[in-house]
Amino acid sequence: MDPEKLQFLSSFAPAIAAVGVAGVLGWVINTWMRVRHGYPLDGAWGQKLYPKTSSEEIERIKLLSQENAQLRAELGSIKDRMANVERIVTDSGYGLTSQIEALRQLPDGVKN
Repeated sequence: MDPEKLQFLSSFAPAIAAVGVAGVLGWVINTWMRVRHGYPLDGAWGQKLYPKTSSEEIERIKLLSQENAQLRAELGSIKDRMANVERIVTDSGYGLTSQIEALRQLPDGVKN
């Protein structure tokens, strides 16, 4: 090989090695983050490999799912209440007044 070509290639060798190391390091960090957050890994033939979970993690997932369901139910109830408040606020004064007067005119024995 020509000494000039060898000198030219040897000047780029550190840059080529740095790119290779950065690529491998990026792959390792990507795999670590996927395992940490529970994403499936890809096997050699493209199949999905899920990280193993312990019974403690499964119990934690169940508790979080229950809490999520409770919070969704509470959010639904708050949405219903907010819809009622919006209806009252945006209702015309006449309609609200007529409803109040209709309730006042009920006989004493009738309760709503």
